[in-house]
Amino acid sequence: MASSTERMIAEKDGGIGWMTFNNPGRHNAVSLDMWLAVPEILADFEADDDIRVIVLRGAGERAFISGADISEFEEKRGTKEAVASYNAAGERAHVALTGTSKPTIAMIRGYCIGGGLAVALDCDLRIASENSRFAVPAAKLGLGYGYTGIKRLCDVVGPAFAKEIFYTARQFSAQEAIQMGLINRSLPVAALEAYVRDYAGTIAGNAPLTIAAVKRAVAEVLADPDKRDLAGCQAMVDACFASEDYIEGRTAFMEKRRPAFRGR
Repeated sequence: MASSTERMIAEKDGGIGWMTFNNPGRHNAVSLDMWLAVPEILADFEADDDIRVIVLRGAGERAFISGADISEFEEKRGTKEAVASYNAAGERAHVALTGTSKPTIAMIRGYCIGGGLAVALDCDLRIASENSRFAVPAAKLGLGYGYTGIKRLCDVVGPAFAKEIFYTARQFSAQEAIQMGLINRSLPVAALEAYVRDYAGTIAGNAPLTIAAVKRAVAEVLADPDKRDLAGCQAMVDACFASEDYIEGRTAFMEKRRPAFRGR
């Protein structure tokens, strides 16, 4: 599919939707047009029943995303109104990432810094190369960091590691990220893409209604207790048991064959 900017590439390969941040000259720093393109791409993937998994990656070998593109701040964030507009575009991108019903994987190679780490945290899984580096440098820049972003990090690594990441503002290695629970897996650079492609294919072959129900339930676990929609979670579980896929899963098990799930 075509994106509204050449700095975002959207591709479909079987059951996998690939979204590539394509600004390698700036280590894939995210510009305003890139933020605006993210919800558009995700909406297309969401509407396509053939797409079962969404993978985010950065172009080139050196970075996943190195943060926001500071070179355009004077033009795009030069006034109070412009800052509000820019921030709203970024927030829509984050909401679209966390709101998609389909599983998401951040394939991280190289730098994953600031806003790049925020994008990775929006994803369900994070799989990184062994040379990846992670940081939130807000304390080196004097920036304030909003509650939502801090909560998302705390949900993944816990309060103590979240404080360490913010307080030190230093870069953490992939091994340290594994220890913190910040990433799920760390692979040699040469093996990363093949591993992610195979892993995404495994997920794409499983029952999409089951995966969507689990994703919804986990989101409710992380929500404030008084805002949890447990009835909605149960409705999705009930829909799994009433689905054609449930019949297919049982039948395939008895026939000792691989199931062919259709998402209904």
